[in-house]
Amino acid sequence: MSPSLVRSASLLFSCCVLLSSTATAFNITRLLDQYPDFKTFNDLLTQTKVNQQINQRQTITVLTVADDKMSEVSSKPVEAIKKILSTHVILDYYDTQKLKNIKTGSSVLTTLLQTTGTASSQEGFLNVTLKDDKIVFTSAVKNARRNVTLTRSVAAQPFNISVLEVSGPIIVPGLDAAPNAPVAAPAPMKAHAPAPTPHKKKQVAKSPEAKTPEAEAPSDDALSPDDAPASSPTEADAPAADKKSPAPSKSSAGGKGFVLPGFGLIVILMLVASFLTSQ
Repeated sequence: MSPSLVRSASLLFSCCVLLSSTATAFNITRLLDQYPDFKTFNDLLTQTKVNQQINQRQTITVLTVADDKMSEVSSKPVEAIKKILSTHVILDYYDTQKLKNIKTGSSVLTTLLQTTGTASSQEGFLNVTLKDDKIVFTSAVKNARRNVTLTRSVAAQPFNISVLEVSGPIIVPGLDAAPNAPVAAPAPMKAHAPAPTPHKKKQVAKSPEAKTPEAEAPSDDALSPDDAPASSPTEADAPAADKKSPAPSKSSAGGKGFVLPGFGLIVILMLVASFLTSQ
């Protein structure tokens, strides 16, 4: 291969690399900085970091709004602003001519909000309609306002990024009410409210245990009558001991009775002896 062909091939390759890098290298913040009328819109893109998501895309269309029409958006909470701005970013390249070529008169466009996972129902989509030579942008959500129209083309880098000015912000019905969802957090607190009731039940359950000592008091009183009869038999034993004590007195009396028969025998013997002597 000749040196000239090698140089030509390397030059062609360098041009391809340069073109591919410049084709995808855009910065929405720097681009809008050139247009002072969109300063508020540009600042909000930076504050919500939607600009970073835009710069990561290779094909994108941004619907920008002039500062004098942004008061309705800038007064909302940050999360609501982020969602609203995300609906102004279409995930495809659309310039004025491409929008006018919509043959069906209406088309559904996918926005950046649809990729965030926070969109519900049709919030992540826009309807674009060609009516009376005017291009109208409307949220795909039911009962959305249909008063936002295309004003002009601001800037374009064909097939990569297109910046179009619209007459006002595209408001999605109920989108700014989403931040109120965290108010449901007190619901778990209500769930904790019944928790004290079991403790009260436990305290009531303990009160019968406190009564058990009162039940022991009658048992002590019941023992005292039992002790009384027990002592009475002891006293009954005492008379039994007294009965035994007379027993020796009887035996002594019996001894005296034994002396009387012996004395009578002596008298009889004396009588017999006197009788024998008289013989």
